[in-house]
Amino acid sequence: MNKRFNIATAIVLGFTAVATAQDLSGYIAEVETNNPEVQAYELRYSIAQEKVNEVNTLPDTEFGVGYFVSTPETRVGAQRARFSVKQMLPWFGTISKREKYQDALVETEYLEYVIAKRKLGLAVAQGYYKLYTIEAQSKVVQQNVELLERYKELALNAVEVAKASVVDVLKLEMRQNELKAQQQILEERRIAAEIQFKNTLNTASEGRILVVDSLSIPIEDEQINSEDLSANPELLKYDKLYESVTQAEILNRQEAAPKWGVGLDYIPVSERTDMFPADNGKDIVMPMVSVSVPIFNSKYKSVSRQNELRQQELDAQKAQRLNTLKNLLAEAKQHKNTARINFNTQKQNIAQAQDAEEILLKSYETGSIDFNDVLDIQELQLEFQLKQLQAVQNYYEQAALINYLTNI
Repeated sequence: MNKRFNIATAIVLGFTAVATAQDLSGYIAEVETNNPEVQAYELRYSIAQEKVNEVNTLPDTEFGVGYFVSTPETRVGAQRARFSVKQMLPWFGTISKREKYQDALVETEYLEYVIAKRKLGLAVAQGYYKLYTIEAQSKVVQQNVELLERYKELALNAVEVAKASVVDVLKLEMRQNELKAQQQILEERRIAAEIQFKNTLNTASEGRILVVDSLSIPIEDEQINSEDLSANPELLKYDKLYESVTQAEILNRQEAAPKWGVGLDYIPVSERTDMFPADNGKDIVMPMVSVSVPIFNSKYKSVSRQNELRQQELDAQKAQRLNTLKNLLAEAKQHKNTARINFNTQKQNIAQAQDAEEILLKSYETGSIDFNDVLDIQELQLEFQLKQLQAVQNYYEQAALINYLTNI
């Protein structure tokens, strides 16, 4: 059970190590508790556990009652009825092998349960970062609206002294209108993303989803062994499936062994009245032992062949899934590194745009300012800020995916 606990715990710890946010781990814990998909997998796991008790049983006991309509006469009297009981028994060790086979299926269902939790944890983390980005972008757009408001005041002052045109003011106002429309679009995106996030959590809460105020890409990544995929539950599942087929074959060979049974017949006998022989009216008790031998056992040979082919299929499926996970890991690392490059590039661009803004403001102090340049710089600055936030989202989404792939 310690291994199972570690696997489940890593679902939370892996993501919180990346997110640096207290709320995310709480949302992941919530989805593991409330999401109906996880609940369905948990129930499947519980059903598989219960089936262990199902296989730990013997075949039904057979009872029989017969009444002689025409009573056969014997030396000691007439037989009146027949009562019988019979119990078939599997060959020695069959029940324990059934339990081992079912235990292997339980382990497979457990890994399906773990995989479902990890996938939902990944979905929650990525939805969380999406919400963060939308809200952060909305704040940036609002800051730019306020920036343009200050520029408009400068333009109005310049118009009063005939150093600017009313057209410049109108251009600034039109740009403000565009940004306000962009804010409304971002709000619609936030509402839709929040609904999706709450549906994943399976919560009817009316409150707003809380995300961190700011996220930044760390200077250096935490060192993790991102090349080892062998502990990923998606691959461990194939090992457990292979083991279940192995146990199925052991059970199949055991089922091919003879089966035996024990029973008892009881026949009540009426006493004779015309004569009195020894043991007159003595009832008949007849213990029985039976053996069932599978002489025509082509069925079991066919099942053995099917199990062999099934194991080969699982080997092929595992190899294919491993290649897929390797491709996902390589792609995630590439996207993560690209996000870092984009983040640093936009950071440099933003600094240069701010320098250009200061130059424009100094030009206003000397009596000249080109508001077309103001709009160009503002537009570039906003573009760089939005791209930087998108880079942060991409970085953390890919980091969450890498954790999903590599964390035990």
